[in-house]
Amino acid sequence: MSGFPQWQGLPYFPISLYYHYLFGEKVWKVPVSTATTCPNRDGIRGMTVCNFCDEWGSAAYPQHREEHLSSQIALNKEHLRKRYNAHKFLVYFQAYTNTFSKTQTLEKQIDIALKNKDVVGVVIGTRPDCISDAVFELWNRTLKKTFVSVELGVQSFDEDQLIWMHRGHTAKLAIKSIYRIREACPDLDLGIHLMFGLPGETREQIKNFSLLTNQLPINNVKLHNLHVLKNTPLELEYNAGLFRPISKEEYADRVIDFLVYLNPEISVHRLTAVASRHDELVAPAWAGNKMASYQYVLDRFKERMAYQGQEFQGHLVSDVARSLSSLQNLNTANAL
Repeated sequence: MSGFPQWQGLPYFPISLYYHYLFGEKVWKVPVSTATTCPNRDGIRGMTVCNFCDEWGSAAYPQHREEHLSSQIALNKEHLRKRYNAHKFLVYFQAYTNTFSKTQTLEKQIDIALKNKDVVGVVIGTRPDCISDAVFELWNRTLKKTFVSVELGVQSFDEDQLIWMHRGHTAKLAIKSIYRIREACPDLDLGIHLMFGLPGETREQIKNFSLLTNQLPINNVKLHNLHVLKNTPLELEYNAGLFRPISKEEYADRVIDFLVYLNPEISVHRLTAVASRHDELVAPAWAGNKMASYQYVLDRFKERMAYQGQEFQGHLVSDVARSLSSLQNLNTANAL
């Protein structure tokens, strides 16, 4: 099994192809860092920082975070242009929690991003416990002008695992928030982040997570392998022998276990993650090479003769077609 032609030969539905369906050409995400904290770091609920989170708050290009937003966009676009000959971009508000501050602040940042003619939309990273009616109103206003995607950091649907990570929210709240977002913003592109390699994780649990994901009104998922970074609570647990990262082989099988049950119309942002700064990676060593670990997962797909949706039993609802229709309606309205 070499993958489906409609997925460019891949055994899963990549987000790059999803974006191509929506925009008619290749689109690249430009990560920026504007938020500076989150509920856990702020300590408003008596929580501590998530045990896996470093001081950069998951920023992709932490070396640019002190730059003004417009400068970050320009620098990161130029990087993508030189490396990939990129022409169209989505500005990705990635680091920390981007709906934790005042909505007026985020709205101004979105306006700055949209001043770039080659920016075709925005992507906003946030948490299940940091949404509000004011945020929904902002997203809906922005949807009248451009494409808006929200990536929600769910991480796990297991309550014990969320407690272990010090997330500060429950799986029940995450599910409720997903439905709440969809009801308030029906045209929003919505995705969730899930993390594999957590204590107590089993293949049956991964399957159940996939079955649950199929029931949620989302468009895409992003998969992370839990890795240990310097200056995090997880580093202390690792050094004390209280946590062991899973192997590359184990992780690859968990990704595939998840995807074979996943609705083939749900696109996938990525299969593996790496540290934003290689000098911060503590363990596992295999997480330091993004392309090698990604290729290993693809090779494992072939070995298992597996593909996304192989065991999917649900009804295809054409999320891509629905999202494309919404985007076309927006473009038509903007042209009038």
